[in-house]
Amino acid sequence: MSMANRNAAAGRHRQRGVMLVGLLILMFLSAVLAMAGMEVWATTRQRDREAELLFVGDQYRQAIRRYYFAAGSGQTRELPAKLEDLLNDTRFPVPVQHLRRIYPDPITGSTDWGLAMRGDRIVGVHSLSETAPIKQTGFEKVNATFEARTAYKDWVFLFVPSATRRR
Repeated sequence: MSMANRNAAAGRHRQRGVMLVGLLILMFLSAVLAMAGMEVWATTRQRDREAELLFVGDQYRQAIRRYYFAAGSGQTRELPAKLEDLLNDTRFPVPVQHLRRIYPDPITGSTDWGLAMRGDRIVGVHSLSETAPIKQTGFEKVNATFEARTAYKDWVFLFVPSATRRR
């Protein structure tokens, strides 16, 4: 093999090496960008679930309130004994529906909720998730107690009859 052929072959090997290093750098940068995108997506998804939890929890709170105030004249006001009572309030000749359905917990995906009880009656619900929430401040007044909580299970959607005035 002549000297010119050897130099040409060595140049091609160097070019391939540089291209391979460039390709590896490009793949590394693509992986870093993909991971950053996944993190943004996961954070956005968690924020969406938080917003849904705030909505669904408030639906339960309002349903418990409606159940309590639905007592007819002469009837004692009472809280529901189970969540299903909010779907089918049989205290009346025609059953009343205070909640459309048993909503799943947006954080866990389960229809199992933690229940805040007063005796044997439900006064509120909360998620069973021990995950730390992203949202720490800026809650509406009704949810002001959620500020600086360390887990979603601490976000209790509460209706306390003695502290509530009829609207």
